Amino acid sequence: MSTESLSTEPQSPEPQNPAAVLIEREAGVAVVTLNVPERRNALTLALKSALRDALAEVADDGGVRAVVLAANGPAFCVGQDLGEHAAKLAEDPDGVFSTVTEHYTPVVRSMMTMPKPVIAAVEGMAVGAGLGFALAADFRVFASGVKLGAAFSGIGLTFDSGLSYTLPGAVGQARARELMLFPRIFTAEEGISWGISGETVEPGSVLARARELAVQLAAGPTRAFAETKALLLNGVDLEAVFEAEARAQTRAGQTEDHRNAVSAFLNREKPVFTGA
Repeated sequence: MSTESLSTEPQSPEPQNPAAVLIEREAGVAVVTLNVPERRNALTLALKSALRDALAEVADDGGVRAVVLAANGPAFCVGQDLGEHAAKLAEDPDGVFSTVTEHYTPVVRSMMTMPKPVIAAVEGMAVGAGLGFALAADFRVFASGVKLGAAFSGIGLTFDSGLSYTLPGAVGQARARELMLFPRIFTAEEGISWGISGETVEPGSVLARARELAVQLAAGPTRAFAETKALLLNGVDLEAVFEAEARAQTRAGQTEDHRNAVSAFLNREKPVFTGA
């Protein structure tokens, strides 16, 4: 490079990538926001890691007495980013599902066990692990008509994100089996009628309502709330749930059905399952 090509003009700083997860604290409430709207908050390694770390941070923050999990963009979370997943499946087929124990489980564990209430503000679609995150919260505020779904068997997988515990706990064993064996999208109103706790509000009002409820909870007896959460989990071996999910998901992920279904999804084709 010649010296003539070096500009002496001050250089503008390169634009920084926006943070994958944002944290805002006010009045004892922390709002943790998924912030990859252009990908509908599909769970890349960067987003999963940032969410895990953000939830651990607010869980340990004594000044935070209630937490809201929210998302920017048209979807709350559409689950695993399958493009990234397909690449990792090709690169490291034996290690690709370590993400269950390294990311999904810590996120859900943090939400379910932190000694303060957690509200999910679900403005847009929540499927797969996105549904798992919503159900790991203590309460949910949904936009009316918002779409939800388990979706796992559609790509040859099974439960993760604590859903083997939270889904039947919310809708019952029979309905949970139906939603996994015959995966379909359902509305928040249907989910609430089946037993998912929460309320619906007009689209665009979800975060405001979730904040309102969180402020109310933050002004409440935080330590009593923590004891309540712990008592409701009394007798539940969450670690056994998480370990069983991780093992089962790894086995399912090693099947030809899963590989073929991921490829079909990315090619916008209907998967054909052979049972292999």
